[in-house]
Amino acid sequence: MLTKILVITPINHIDKLEDKLKKIGKLTIKAEPSNEYISKNIHKFEVVYTNPNKSNIFLGEKIIKKASKLKLICTASTGTNHIDVKYAEKNNIKIICLKDDFKTISKISSTAEHAFCLTLASIRNLIPSFNSVKNGNWDYTKFIGRQMNFLTIGIVGYGRLGKMYSDYCKSFQSNILVYDPYKKIRSSKINQVSNLNLLLKKSDIISFHIHINQNTHHLLNKKNIKNLKKNVTLINTSRGEIFDEKEIISFLKKNKNAKLACDVIENEIQDKIKNPLIKFSKKSNQVIISPHIGGMTKEAQNIAYHRVADKLLNFLND
Repeated sequence: MLTKILVITPINHIDKLEDKLKKIGKLTIKAEPSNEYISKNIHKFEVVYTNPNKSNIFLGEKIIKKASKLKLICTASTGTNHIDVKYAEKNNIKIICLKDDFKTISKISSTAEHAFCLTLASIRNLIPSFNSVKNGNWDYTKFIGRQMNFLTIGIVGYGRLGKMYSDYCKSFQSNILVYDPYKKIRSSKINQVSNLNLLLKKSDIISFHIHINQNTHHLLNKKNIKNLKKNVTLINTSRGEIFDEKEIISFLKKNKNAKLACDVIENEIQDKIKNPLIKFSKKSNQVIISPHIGGMTKEAQNIAYHRVADKLLNFLND
């Protein structure tokens, strides 16, 4: 009997992936399912194949309770904030992701590249200047930016993506500060600090490259946000939950030269519509938000989605 697989993320743009999955099991593709559809049909499937980007589906207790046949959740991502991992594992549902698949993810630079893209777009006022041109203006005076080789870049998290981002900044001759209590960095071109507040105080730009967990939830918060420079640029391509967004907005309102560029927002899976940052961005040029496109390149998706499919096949064969 074929394994029944429910795909709840778009895959038709990924070359040969659908054919590969069809060889593994009986495939049902609902690229953008409603929670109602999932609730009514999840009991039919042994495997769910997903990705957090663009998804409105949180695979938590409410859904898993109805998933009587579910054995496996495959996510083509390193992050699993769209899954209640503890509850799934408690119910003997295995999670396949790319978090510790270092050989695979070392090939993927897309998110670090996007963080650097957001950095340059922010400090050079790219989007508001373009909007000004579209409105018939041609005046640079409102959009005078900053130059990378005169700036101190703070990097929080020096794993795969943090290191890549650091390399990009080094090539622009920026001064680099890194905070990562789990790494010892041996490089004459990088200054490692042991105190987050010190990095917050000294950095002109701060980019976050960390996983979300109990220790990193609201890592930037009311208590330490006061250490930021009044003209700081914040970059977040990790997870929205590492920022206390209400405090970030309050800080931006008080400091008109500060900026935020992010690819993620709090409660992204379950409640995008009411997100305060999106609301604030509609009336402020201080914020750039992209719709979680950091890892969404053709190359990255081909690598990640096919690798997770291969891991699924290996698991079923074992």
